[in-house]
Amino acid sequence: MNLILLGPPGAGKGTQAKNLEERRGLKQLSTGEMLRAAVAAGSEIGRKAKAIMDRGELVSDDIVVSIIADRLNQPDVAKGFILDGFPRNTAQAEALDRMLRSKNLKIDAVIEMKVNDEALIERITGRYTCAKCGKGYHDRFERPKQEGTCDVCGSHEFIRRPDDNEATVRDRLEVYNRQTAPLIDYYGRKGNLRTIDGMADIPDVRRQIEEVLDRA
Repeated sequence: MNLILLGPPGAGKGTQAKNLEERRGLKQLSTGEMLRAAVAAGSEIGRKAKAIMDRGELVSDDIVVSIIADRLNQPDVAKGFILDGFPRNTAQAEALDRMLRSKNLKIDAVIEMKVNDEALIERITGRYTCAKCGKGYHDRFERPKQEGTCDVCGSHEFIRRPDDNEATVRDRLEVYNRQTAPLIDYYGRKGNLRTIDGMADIPDVRRQIEEVLDRA
């Protein structure tokens, strides 16, 4: 089964992709990781990508799709794959579809994790972690049992990601919403788009995704 997860940064796509890897044996494919692997391997397409990146330019859609095509030849994607973060626009979606057809493959389901922008901003900007053990907390939803002390290791040092601020999150959401709206229409016309409540608790989101896949 081959899936695309759509959702803005912070919607929990990575968490759900990991669940699907464990429960269904699907492989999460990150275009960034595949690009770095192709460059490190020194493959023909990797060398082309490296030359472009060394010039400070963006790698073309054709090269990205070619890297995905090469990755699909590996045995660990035999049960299917999950794309997260690609495609980002309809041109990329069309190029992806052409490549998949050449391999007699298709996207079985596109799952949109629908979120409320204001609630997502609150979710993201309130996050922080223990600097020592990495335990995650939230200003509103999950505070330490003893204020200022990590529940796990007792550390008093906490950190926040520098990009977890309201201005940055709003910018990322604006870009996502602008780019993704055409994709919603594109996959909606193809009939394989399914929308779930991405603001639900993690187990409930997982249940919704499983229901979609059971019907796919």
